[in-house]
Amino acid sequence: MTAATIAPTRLRLGLAALAVGAFSALGTPAYARGPDGIADVAEKVIDAVVNISTSQTVEAKGGGGGGSNAMPQLPPGSPFEEFFDDFFKNRKGPGGGSKGGENSPAPRKTNSLGSGFIIDTSGVVVTNNHVIADADEINVILNDGTKIKAELVGVDKKTDLAVLKFKPSKPLVSVKFGDSDKLRLGDWVVAIGNPFSLGGTVTAGIVSAKNRDISSGPYDSYIQTDASINRGNSGGPLFNLDGDVIGVNTLIISPSGGSIGIGFAVPSKTVAGVVDQLRQFGELRRGWLGVRIQSVTDEIAESLNIKPPRGALVAGVDDKGPAKPAGIEPGDVVVKFDGKDVKDPKDLSRVVADTAVGKEVDVVIIRKSQEETKKVTLGRLQDAEKVQAAVKTDEPPPEKTVTQKALGLDLAALSKDLRARYKIKDSVKGVVVTNVDANSDAAEKRLSAGDVIVEVAQEAVSSGADIQKRVDQLKKDGKKSVLLLVSNADGELRFVALSVQ
Repeated sequence: MTAATIAPTRLRLGLAALAVGAFSALGTPAYARGPDGIADVAEKVIDAVVNISTSQTVEAKGGGGGGSNAMPQLPPGSPFEEFFDDFFKNRKGPGGGSKGGENSPAPRKTNSLGSGFIIDTSGVVVTNNHVIADADEINVILNDGTKIKAELVGVDKKTDLAVLKFKPSKPLVSVKFGDSDKLRLGDWVVAIGNPFSLGGTVTAGIVSAKNRDISSGPYDSYIQTDASINRGNSGGPLFNLDGDVIGVNTLIISPSGGSIGIGFAVPSKTVAGVVDQLRQFGELRRGWLGVRIQSVTDEIAESLNIKPPRGALVAGVDDKGPAKPAGIEPGDVVVKFDGKDVKDPKDLSRVVADTAVGKEVDVVIIRKSQEETKKVTLGRLQDAEKVQAAVKTDEPPPEKTVTQKALGLDLAALSKDLRARYKIKDSVKGVVVTNVDANSDAAEKRLSAGDVIVEVAQEAVSSGADIQKRVDQLKKDGKKSVLLLVSNADGELRFVALSVQ
């Protein structure tokens, strides 16, 4: 071939080599190495990260005296079952049955290891509550191996955080909290902890997501990261590249128990507030609004003329809570609290809990398509208070005489006999459901016999005819769904939107 055909080929090869060289020089090492600051961060903070060692006395689950003499748990019918039964239960001497008798289960001690970090050189340590829960003894192990007994200052089970205190025998290194709100997706983070009891271990990754709700608690708002977090990392810090703590490593998702790149950390904004209160009071003092809330679904939003769907729908108001005197009512939708937007019920739960007890705040609600502002002075959420939830009664046989059918429901006016049948409190007013069509929208929304319809489209009803009249009117108005206020037998309310088409 002539030089004219060869030269372009050589040019292409040269450009390809140049491109590969540029990628090798600029791309691959940077990807493999990560940011240059990781080593500096690790060196700066490693001595502030500690291991947490706990011991606990537990009852033995089987015979054999506990410990190494405890009989293994074997599947029924295992070929080894008879052998171990003879060996453990019938042998004589220490740890065996005396004269063929069985041993009484004896208490034994178990040990566990987790992670934590020093936030004050006086010896204050932050870790997870589940790391130290039910422990008889807690020890802090410093990076140089020094082991010191620690005392529990306080715990918060709802955020899974705990604060410990120990007396240092030498000067300590401490770390400070950063601002987790400033994190961006893709920011580099560094996790340090005690995975699988190996001691101080440094891993790095990025922020994969923020404000993760994995339904592990009422105030979920986790930082998700792909930095390797494993068993034993619990309670350890997640650092930004300035060496500030921006999270506490708490949970992982893993079928195998090892890291698959999905770990969760409690954000430092939450941790700092909890730690301050635990150090000051030894407990959490959270704000309380005194309402039961639920999500604003697309159907509910359509019924209430709220566009786009947002906020937290008030399903019930505590008679002794702060919301009652402020004029907040069932059916109101909270869209802003103390200047902060409320997108869903979790947003409201978190912002109320983080607000100081006794503070007067503005609460913006939507009522009958209009925004209103209510002033509320927050009360205190008691830890002993149980979260109320709609509890449905077992479905009894349907009433023989049904006065009305509507929306896939058999409906009857409340009577003394029906109250007794479904154990409905005298304070509950409305129309009782006596049967639900299994193929109806009502069945999908988990309405059941014994539920009481209190309002239809925010108007009180007392008979099946009232309900049918309201439904017919909504159909004429072109509405696709109807909003029901439903009570259970105990008087606990919730909203349900049903299709009217």
